[in-house]
Amino acid sequence: MTTWVLLRGLMREARHWGEFPALFKNTVGAQQVAAPDLPGNGRMYAQSSPTSVAEMAQYCRAQLGQQGYAPPYSLFGLSLGGMVATAWSECYPAELERLVLINTSMAPYNPFYRRLRPKNYPALIRRLLFGSAAQRESLILRLTSNLKSREEQQAILQLWTSYSRECPVTYANILRQLLAAANYRAASAAPSAPVLLLASRQDALVDAQCSISLAQHWHCGIRLHPTAGHDLPLDDGEWVMRQVREWMG
Repeated sequence: MTTWVLLRGLMREARHWGEFPALFKNTVGAQQVAAPDLPGNGRMYAQSSPTSVAEMAQYCRAQLGQQGYAPPYSLFGLSLGGMVATAWSECYPAELERLVLINTSMAPYNPFYRRLRPKNYPALIRRLLFGSAAQRESLILRLTSNLKSREEQQAILQLWTSYSRECPVTYANILRQLLAAANYRAASAAPSAPVLLLASRQDALVDAQCSISLAQHWHCGIRLHPTAGHDLPLDDGEWVMRQVREWMG
């Protein structure tokens, strides 16, 4: 029985998927769907975040085993979650059936100025490290979502702020996660499992060229959304699920 494993990004937790896991399971025909939290986030907010992406992958494997899930796995990684999925494929390729990576980036394939757009540096430093929970979440929503109405944005912001207050990500863990992402270098060879890359042309946080370059180096499929933001499952989850279903045939 294949388990789809949904991996979130920096400072995010399983609840940030919203209704997506249940819809994904029904639309794609997944037998099981799991959404583990990385240490330092969500239910694991009191733990120290690993300072390497490979350690994050190791933790997710252990957590799944404790919860009764066994390989084979299909990995679905957004942003930092895409790096975790790639590191997993390097260490334990026999466990994986496929990878879907969304708006991710990684050295040595992508330069730093495309992995995180420099125009966002001042706001990220000011809000992530020194802002209130509401200010952090407002910035994250502004940088990651393009398609929601003002009313939808306000509802999402209220929900995300409540998550941040219930399970606060510490400044130290923010820095540790940033360090892990910055230092991760993917292997020179492409993952042995089939890979689908999904990217947003209007991503305000990570340049879509990062995914395009990965697709060229790995000789894998890529599909580009014309208007969505970095959090592609949030902005257009139906489009994401349709691409995965079609790719799987």
